[in-house]
Amino acid sequence: MKLCVALDLATKEECLNIAKDLKNLDLWLKVGLRAYLRDGFRFIEDLKTISEFKIFLDLKIHDIPNTMADACEEIAKLGVDMINIHASAGNIAMQEVMNRLNKFSKRPLVLAVSALTSFDEENFFNIYKQKINEAVINFAKMSNHSGLDGMVCSVFESKNIKENTRQDFLTLTPGIRPFGECNDDQKRVADLIMAKKNKSDFIVVGRPIYKDKNPRMICEKILENING
Repeated sequence: MKLCVALDLATKEECLNIAKDLKNLDLWLKVGLRAYLRDGFRFIEDLKTISEFKIFLDLKIHDIPNTMADACEEIAKLGVDMINIHASAGNIAMQEVMNRLNKFSKRPLVLAVSALTSFDEENFFNIYKQKINEAVINFAKMSNHSGLDGMVCSVFESKNIKENTRQDFLTLTPGIRPFGECNDDQKRVADLIMAKKNKSDFIVVGRPIYKDKNPRMICEKILENING
């Protein structure tokens, strides 16, 4: 299991300061939509000069197939290590993305977004007319068949996804509150014990790290828990 730290702070300088504080730790950094729109591709370059971080660019691409493939091709040229697209874009879109990216000598990992962790059952059903678990498994099977590397999902779907696809189908689980911190705007959250039990490959932690007075210490504590 790998730790992925979400850089969701209000300014580029704050994000860079967190990255500098975490230098040389064995972790990934997640750059989200706000940071990328504000700071652009040069922000990715700045992060890579600080340390040998792996970068997950979390833009959740969702459009018509050709537009998604075009966008993912441009993103891959940035040299990031992992990207994500919406599974609800469908098989044709996901396959087109992978056809483009598989032409790269070294492509990023591609994960499919299933059900956002901000959804509860009622709100998810209002949109998708399915229960979360049913929809997530359908999305996972589609994504696996389309050649993707894994899924973005809640901890509660991770193990079930692997059982319905393959054990090495990656799961990245946001909404992690490592030591029982406040849920904030997330509905389906879990701690480290639950993440391990459900075989998460990547855990995403944001506010519990960057809101702490000692982010490095929290990361070291998480990594110790993961590795120990």
